[in-house]
Amino acid sequence: MSIGFGNIARIGHLYPSGGLCDFEIQLMAPEGVQFVTTRLPFRDTSIHSDKSIADELEQHAALLADACVDLIALNCTAAGVANGPDVINSRIEAATGIGSVTTIEAVLAALNAVDAVRIGLLTPYREEVVTAEIAFLRQRGIDVITHAHRPAMTPFEQAMIDPETWLHMAMELQPGFDVLLISCAGVRTSSVIEQIEQRFDVPVITSNAALLWYCLERLAIEARPNDFGQLLRDVRQ
Repeated sequence: MSIGFGNIARIGHLYPSGGLCDFEIQLMAPEGVQFVTTRLPFRDTSIHSDKSIADELEQHAALLADACVDLIALNCTAAGVANGPDVINSRIEAATGIGSVTTIEAVLAALNAVDAVRIGLLTPYREEVVTAEIAFLRQRGIDVITHAHRPAMTPFEQAMIDPETWLHMAMELQPGFDVLLISCAGVRTSSVIEQIEQRFDVPVITSNAALLWYCLERLAIEARPNDFGQLLRDVRQ
């Protein structure tokens, strides 16, 4: 059985059309866990686009159902903030009969699993999206005590940010956070998670790592990768 083929699980992956980092979640996934990707229309990074990405959600989710997936994941953190994870999940589940998860609920579950209270936040978002996410997190008991962002106007621009940039941005944050969250499924972070954790001695949660972890938890898959941070390597719900 080839690596990446879904002999353990197939996960439907709804991903922004302009994004380039859908490979990251498959890269980190254990052997036998396959992510099957369908694109959702998303060409700029405005809050309007974060909301409208779900306009034809049922149609796109139904395409993933054709592949007999075990779970469907909408992998756009800001879309979950803008539309609400419960709304997204109920629409997907009603259209397909298949369980659904979103990146933002995975992030929340991951933050809870590592006992996060005071976090540092890094994003490639515009100011309006950063503000919305900070409010979303604070409403759920997560205090963002320091944050930095490098605004990208398109998902393509998000993907072009060099992974080392996240380490440099983290070094500019005010100290005192107990967890670092790098929010956005459209950026390359897998190669620097361990490096940042070693530098700051705190768990680093990224959108793609959180979603992978949450999917593995939901599907009761024991196999975990070793090279992408504490969350995936050590943490269980």
